[in-house]
Amino acid sequence: MTSNSCFEALPKPNSFAQLPPEFYTRLPTTPLNQPRLLHASAEVAALLGLPLEALSTPEFLAVVSGSEPLPGGATLAAVYSGHQFGVWAGQLGDGRAHLLGEIQGPEGSVELQLKGAGMTPYSRMGDGRAVVRSSVREYLASHAMQGLGIPTTRALSLVSASNPVMRETVETAAVVARVAPSFVRFGSFEHWASRKRPDHLRTLADYVIDRFYPDCRTRIAQATAPAYEPYVQLLRRVVQRTATLMADWQVVGFCHGVMNTDNMSILGLTLDYGPYGFMDGFDARHICNHTDSNGRYAWHAQPAVAHWNLYQLANSLHEIVPDTEPLQAALNEFEPIFLEAMQARLSQKLGLGRWQSGDETLIDDLWSLMQGSHADFTLTFRQLAYAPGLTLASQAQIEHDLGQTVNANLTPFVDLFVDRAAALAWLEAYAKRLGPEPTQNWQERVAGMLAVNPLYVLRNHLAQQAIEAAERGDAAEIARQMKALRNPFVAQAGQEAYAAAPAAGAPHLEVSCSS
Repeated sequence: MTSNSCFEALPKPNSFAQLPPEFYTRLPTTPLNQPRLLHASAEVAALLGLPLEALSTPEFLAVVSGSEPLPGGATLAAVYSGHQFGVWAGQLGDGRAHLLGEIQGPEGSVELQLKGAGMTPYSRMGDGRAVVRSSVREYLASHAMQGLGIPTTRALSLVSASNPVMRETVETAAVVARVAPSFVRFGSFEHWASRKRPDHLRTLADYVIDRFYPDCRTRIAQATAPAYEPYVQLLRRVVQRTATLMADWQVVGFCHGVMNTDNMSILGLTLDYGPYGFMDGFDARHICNHTDSNGRYAWHAQPAVAHWNLYQLANSLHEIVPDTEPLQAALNEFEPIFLEAMQARLSQKLGLGRWQSGDETLIDDLWSLMQGSHADFTLTFRQLAYAPGLTLASQAQIEHDLGQTVNANLTPFVDLFVDRAAALAWLEAYAKRLGPEPTQNWQERVAGMLAVNPLYVLRNHLAQQAIEAAERGDAAEIARQMKALRNPFVAQAGQEAYAAAPAAGAPHLEVSCSS
């Protein structure tokens, strides 16, 4: 046994482990054979209070690979239930995840969880393992979303091992250490509601409110409000966070792929990266998960699915909130919050300033234009910053700001569309919206657009490159992509390939729930 000195001094409140024992099963992880650290994040380590030098120690590897427990932690797997693809699935739980413990870091408490560290009582015929393929995808996606400013769980480390794991083929085992203030899900509430345990439901709601939403109590005039009002306010806060999260996803072309209620965070975080994808060519009905044969979780459906999932959360809270009217009122806030957030983000992406009446037509016409040509989602918005006739910038500045636009990797705005005439006609309408002299204030507009329209997103073909290298034991590609994804809005020398759409004729990569 080693002495895990890099973790020992960190305070560990382990608040979730103090809930009643029915909420989890305490059990150890199952060590891997010959674990090897592929990558670790200094930024996420800092959230835990770990210095950079700790990441290269044997003690660090022992904990994040599941070889040894977190000193002072409380290793457990949580139970929850949920709806999967709209159908009640009953009891689920952490089938391949172990919560090692909670660490009081410099910016607050966060939980450290391993994904792929062995079987639990909730594995349901699974082997409790993750593979390099899925683990690389989760590791990179967590950092990509953080770089984009989208609420997400974080990834601390990526470990591979020599254990063979059977999926569609034999693959190599891996473990991701991920970090979040909490991994409580909508399904955590559904679990106790389905079992008619209002006592445990109330315990869980109180725990979430006290730790993460204390203003649900402090803003209430207790003399006049019913005793259940904090739980109504909890739903309102979750509705608000989930609505804005959906706007964040939509405006970067992110598709989650499996928005089951057990994959929805009570904190409004992007949780459980499986068959996700960032759109290349725009298609409003894009399905990133080939298991999703009916398109329940297509890009255009995500906001409605989130609303449906919130209804299931409200149904669960109804066990401790007897009056349905305030729950319904909280749910009714979803659509206006989502629409306002979408309008604000799209106004920024197009450099429009404040949203005005008629902007919905301009946006809808752009979506239609993109749909007709399957124009690249990311590059359409990025290249719009320097569209013809709207800037006085030099060609050198355009090339620099957009990442060498004129080379073979990127395509100017109008060339992204099959119907160039239609693209130019839309640009004319866009120029009118910008004002009578759109080039007069172009510097400020362009700077604002470049600050919100990423040049680099984690496209599937890029993730696949990192996966194939990692399967050979080479983590250099992960490091290269991380460099771009940490700062996705600024063109970086030598990173041109990471800004490019897939090459014409490149094979389509299918991603499933096993990914």
